[in-house]
Amino acid sequence: MADDNTTPDTKAAENGAADTPADAATKGATSGNEGADAKNSVSDLADLKDIAGDAPQGDSAEIAQRAEVPLREQELDKQGRAYATGRRKDATARVWLKPGSGKVIVNGKDQEVYFARPTLRLIINQPFTITDREGQYDVIATVRGGGLSGQAGAVKHGISQALSKYEPKLRSTIKSAGFLTRDSRVVERKKYGRAKARRSFQFSKR
Repeated sequence: MADDNTTPDTKAAENGAADTPADAATKGATSGNEGADAKNSVSDLADLKDIAGDAPQGDSAEIAQRAEVPLREQELDKQGRAYATGRRKDATARVWLKPGSGKVIVNGKDQEVYFARPTLRLIINQPFTITDREGQYDVIATVRGGGLSGQAGAVKHGISQALSKYEPKLRSTIKSAGFLTRDSRVVERKKYGRAKARRSFQFSKR
């Protein structure tokens, strides 16, 4: 039997050096971090599950159908008409709109008589043109103040407002065209020392 001349230090080197207190603390911290990461991952999965539970149910067609539902309700009077007020420059128009054959009456006269210029009638019919509703609604309007151009703009503004009230689903189309916004452009005031707003008097050197 051979003599066992191995020292305790040699045995420690062969079997692996014992952990120092610093090494033990490092291992403990690493294991603690791993446990925290595992808990965080579990909580993240739970959060994802909660978020997924809040998602709308149903297929894409059903979701699209929900998106098409108008957010506003139809606003009609006792006669089944939509009423709105339109303004442009110094003109103010009261407009009543109801389904019909496309007849437009302004101050008791047909639009072709009251607005003889084709460009003015084109302005009035713009809300129906962009919404593909030409010849489907009758309009009765009373307008006061301003000239024919301002009155045509006021009637157009009132028709746009009334059409969006009768068919709320068309509001986004009319609004994107800018017809629901009152045109704030008005004539610029005359300044003292000038002939008009910006026109100067003729200059005379002598």
